[in-house]
Amino acid sequence: MANKTGDEAPICSESHQPSLNAVPPLEIEESQDMAEFFGILADPTRLRLISLLSVSESCVCDLAEGLSISESAVSHQLRALRNSRLVRYRKSGRQVFYRLHDDQVLFLYRTVREHLQE
Repeated sequence: MANKTGDEAPICSESHQPSLNAVPPLEIEESQDMAEFFGILADPTRLRLISLLSVSESCVCDLAEGLSISESAVSHQLRALRNSRLVRYRKSGRQVFYRLHDDQVLFLYRTVREHLQE
């Protein structure tokens, strides 16, 4: 990059954070997996489903009613959340009930929500 006089901008050659060298960056494959995981969370409908499931276990019909969308749309989004291990389900007869996969998902949801409310 050139400055106003046409000279090249100086490049910093010293490390200001030596501790950064002690921790290697994420490997490419792990960073791609994490980006894909966060991509799943980048959908507003999926986040709204997580918000409902953060309160209680629910069936597809209750989730659809709570979000005012079709059961088919809810099922589609739940499949993506299930494949990413964000939600799990249990069957009771013909009913299927969904809940957050574990406390880490709940913690992640609450942490991000609190961060954005600051």
